[in-house]
Amino acid sequence: MDFLNFIDFKITDVLDIIFVAVLLYYIYKLVRGSVAINIFIGIVIVWAFWKLTELLDMQMISSMVGAFMQVGLIALIIVFQQEIRKFLLMIGSTNFANKRNFVKHFKFLKQEGLSTDTDVDAILKACEKMASTKTGAILVIERNNSLDFIKSTGDRMNIEINQPILESIFYKNSTLHDGAAVIVGNYIVATRVILPVSNERNIPLRFGLRHRAAVGISEKTDALSIVVSEETGLISYIKNGEFVLYDSITQLGNMLKQDLI
Repeated sequence: MDFLNFIDFKITDVLDIIFVAVLLYYIYKLVRGSVAINIFIGIVIVWAFWKLTELLDMQMISSMVGAFMQVGLIALIIVFQQEIRKFLLMIGSTNFANKRNFVKHFKFLKQEGLSTDTDVDAILKACEKMASTKTGAILVIERNNSLDFIKSTGDRMNIEINQPILESIFYKNSTLHDGAAVIVGNYIVATRVILPVSNERNIPLRFGLRHRAAVGISEKTDALSIVVSEETGLISYIKNGEFVLYDSITQLGNMLKQDLI
């Protein structure tokens, strides 16, 4: 019996360490590359110092740091409200909660001829053509988190992706060019969509409202954004609130395909 209790204790202890490690990893992944990463590292250092003072039985300093940690919890919720929202979205967006991912896991249930894989090549060819004519465009590709809350701000569509359609949507004289186009699977499901604008101060001044909107939606959800600049003709790829650098359009295509798996 004692041996079994010893085994149970060891198993739960290992599981405890694994769960904490996974939790810290996902928190780090959410705040990586933002100002919040410095705050996160600071919290970890203060927490480690608090536990060290408890271990050394330094009661006065331990009680002071402990009180700071308890009072600071409310402040942390305010500081990390964006990251907390994104973390909860990530937890709630399980594979079975999302129809697209559910179909991916049960491909034998798909109807023949019904494509759910995004045509990345058609998207990039359209973006290259628009970049050559300096036609501004912003595409938002849904992943796990639902984008229903922004689809309702624009015009509902159900058009299969192809290069001419994308180019016609963002043609300067088109009534649909203003705003973003939302892509789900291999379909454009909304156009003229209004996106939340990021207030991040680290975004270079050369990027305008279109880029800030692309950053904003990728901060609040796990969606991917592609922006064609009207001023420079450059194509930007934005994920998790960050501009992702690439060397060629081929590399960008490979990254997109990998992120959409």
